[in-house]
Amino acid sequence: MQLTAKSSLTNALLISICTPEFKGDEATESLAELARLVTTLGFKVVGSQSQKQSSTKKVNVLGLGKLAEIAHLTGNKGLVEEGEKGEELSEEIADEATFADIQSDNLPFACADVVVFDCDLSPSQLRNVENQLGVEVFDRTGIIIEIFSRHARTKTAKLQVEIARLNYVAPRLRESSCGDKERQMGKGAGETTLELNRRKVRDQLAELKRELVSVQDEMKGRRTQRSELFCVALVGYTNAGKSSMMRAITGSDVVGENKLFATLDTTVRALQPITQPRILVSDTVGFIKKLPHDLVASFHSTLAEAHDASLLLYVVDASDPSFRAQLDVVHEVLEEVGVEDSKKLLVLNKSDQLSTEQQQTLMEEFPDAMMTSTRNPSDVSKLHKYIVAVAQDEMIEDEIIVPYTAKGIIGEIRSSMSVTKEDYEYSHIKLTVRSNAIDLARLKKRMLSL
Repeated sequence: MQLTAKSSLTNALLISICTPEFKGDEATESLAELARLVTTLGFKVVGSQSQKQSSTKKVNVLGLGKLAEIAHLTGNKGLVEEGEKGEELSEEIADEATFADIQSDNLPFACADVVVFDCDLSPSQLRNVENQLGVEVFDRTGIIIEIFSRHARTKTAKLQVEIARLNYVAPRLRESSCGDKERQMGKGAGETTLELNRRKVRDQLAELKRELVSVQDEMKGRRTQRSELFCVALVGYTNAGKSSMMRAITGSDVVGENKLFATLDTTVRALQPITQPRILVSDTVGFIKKLPHDLVASFHSTLAEAHDASLLLYVVDASDPSFRAQLDVVHEVLEEVGVEDSKKLLVLNKSDQLSTEQQQTLMEEFPDAMMTSTRNPSDVSKLHKYIVAVAQDEMIEDEIIVPYTAKGIIGEIRSSMSVTKEDYEYSHIKLTVRSNAIDLARLKKRMLSL
């Protein structure tokens, strides 16, 4: 299955399967999020449908009546005939315009080109629905992986996403009709087209994994070089404003866009204004509900930035009513990659979109959090001071005696440590410094050799 959007604007119909475990507001919010995902991919959402089912694991994920209704909305291109009877049809649950409200030159509604399910479909479920409707069908995982594929920029991100994509595509490969005919007529010997394609995917995966291991070793080496510095990692739900915050506190040119998964590649910059020793800030990939396991596994090395960080800033969009559920997703993913013991701060971002009363209510609910807006310089300064204070708390204070005859040592100390006091004596300078234990030990060892 090739997960690519058509070059022209593609009309998408969203389908929500409500189960006893997944219903009500949760289903509504998830469907609205799917609409944002689909829009990010370049599709136009023209409507939505929902149906109650006991499970999403049934061979026929939709009933005959609902299939007939959706077939009509997709132009009756598949095997389902208009007029088939089934169970009672359910109501739409999304905020998008309904088909009755949309006009087309050829039909009384905007005909859907693709159907997108707000759940994962097995290969057989997906194939059955596509045959019955006659249009391309996506599930939630397929949409997310395609977005990741389009937004990956660095070699590491591209490798990680391609591994996840191939893991998704492999079980969904199908035998071509041409390959079937060749085998039936005896013109082809050995492997079928399907078998050849599957072997090709396995070979690609093996090669990509070897390449990723090599790149991960390089990343690990860079993290080791930075391990002596205090590192801050921005983590949070996609589109929570992490890249904007990164830009505000580091003065970097990190791209931030108002869409899902605008950032996939980990970026590391120094906190601005510069501190001594330097403090590094990393922007990590955003999370989302039902994030495909293969993507979490593939991005494990990228999320290692959060694992190695001295401080985690949990950035949430405080103006989003569902941010509490989003925060739960962040906790779950970080727990999966083993991030548990780092110091954390909840940052209630986008406070400029909240009223004073709403801000007060949130601070009463989360008294240890910090309310910020990256558009407010005083908020950015407040966050900067907090980060510096936490970094200072982790440093060790000590006195260093530097003879006047030692050349270059004073400059090195000023460039890598925080000098809090200077006393000029007859034969030396006595410096009171704050730094990490490794740098202090290295400096003292060097001083002994002078």
